[in-house]
Amino acid sequence: MHKKLALTPPMGWNSWDCYGAAVNEEQLLANADYMAEHLKEYGWEYVVCDIQWSEPTASSFYYHYFAPLCMDEYSRLIPSVERFPSSAGGKGFKPIADYIHSLGLKFGIHIMRGIPRQAAHQNTKIKCEGMTARDVACPSSICSWNPDMYGLYADNKGSQAYYDSIFELYASWDVDYIKCDDIANTEMYPDNPYSARKEIEMIRKAIDKCGRDMVLSLSPGPAPVWEHEHLAANANMWRMTGDFWDEWSKLHAMFERCYAWQEYVQPGAWPDCDMLPLGRIQKTEELPEYRNRYTRFTHDEQITMMTLWGIFRSPLMMGGEMRENDEFTLSLLQNAELIDMLKNSYGAKQFSREETDGKGEIIWTSNGEKCKFVALFNTDDEEREISFDITDISVGGIEYSVHDMWSHSEHAVTKDKFSAKINPHGAGLFRIEVK
Repeated sequence: MHKKLALTPPMGWNSWDCYGAAVNEEQLLANADYMAEHLKEYGWEYVVCDIQWSEPTASSFYYHYFAPLCMDEYSRLIPSVERFPSSAGGKGFKPIADYIHSLGLKFGIHIMRGIPRQAAHQNTKIKCEGMTARDVACPSSICSWNPDMYGLYADNKGSQAYYDSIFELYASWDVDYIKCDDIANTEMYPDNPYSARKEIEMIRKAIDKCGRDMVLSLSPGPAPVWEHEHLAANANMWRMTGDFWDEWSKLHAMFERCYAWQEYVQPGAWPDCDMLPLGRIQKTEELPEYRNRYTRFTHDEQITMMTLWGIFRSPLMMGGEMRENDEFTLSLLQNAELIDMLKNSYGAKQFSREETDGKGEIIWTSNGEKCKFVALFNTDDEEREISFDITDISVGGIEYSVHDMWSHSEHAVTKDKFSAKINPHGAGLFRIEVK
């Protein structure tokens, strides 16, 4: 039943790429206002508060190791009043969710799997009679990059009760989307890949029980391809990769990730290429060479990213501070033709890949209603002319129209073929219809 909540890839904004661990209420709501004014009509709807919202002192991209976290009497993390003043008086995220819902948008939060370490150390209560945090916390189940949480003993009745209790709380806040972290990756735990399988199942049960519809996203990646059935049975989206940043090498590597997952894309269960590091990012970064900068992707690389995410049908989560979008960034997010393909196409696949030493051309194709989509990618450092034979994808008919979905113009066809000059690291995206 959970798949009905995301029949098309979720689209929204997440605070991580621009604010790291330090986002506050003003920044969150201001980006919601921007989305409502500029992007809602194009299908963007989720506003997601990322990690460390319970830490009063969070100030940058970096974690304050073992900093005290705000917690209620049942060992459940709650928003820091210092950063989210509307949460005072036990209101939690409800006032923020109410405001975002008033804009016609949806609200999401980031969580880490497990229970706060401080709850186990203090042996605080949980909502399970006769049990405490210390009874359910597994001290050997820890995250290698964030020190806040212990995983839970999978077969302990109190563990399910604890997950039930936190989702009961999130339901009372009217949360629509959960990004659960430290739960889907394989590379960080090579000796025990996908070790959080049972915690994923506990979270699924807790969401189903809480009485509120919530989209479930699992992070970080790479999630194991061989677990595609389990992932689809429990989550709406899951990361195919570790944190994605604005480096060509990471973007180029995504072609291999998409190829590996292309057979498992389905309504309600989406392999996720990760966030879009577009526009102004890393505003709270401490290192001056990265702080408060525009994306390092060239315009052509940004088009490549949007084209690949779109034809593959990855969820789209904008990562930049949207109030500082330039016209080019906004044009990427407002491409209604690309978004229509994202929402309504099917059967995307890598059609061909011809590269030497990582440089060459890649072609992806997909299907739409009474049309086909073709994406031409140039992974070379020089301009390339890439050609495509329309008859190779069995469109049917003897005359075709080819529409350029980035320039929004008609493209010339000669004897069932068309070609396009593609800039270095750039892409072309075309819709083909029978005349």
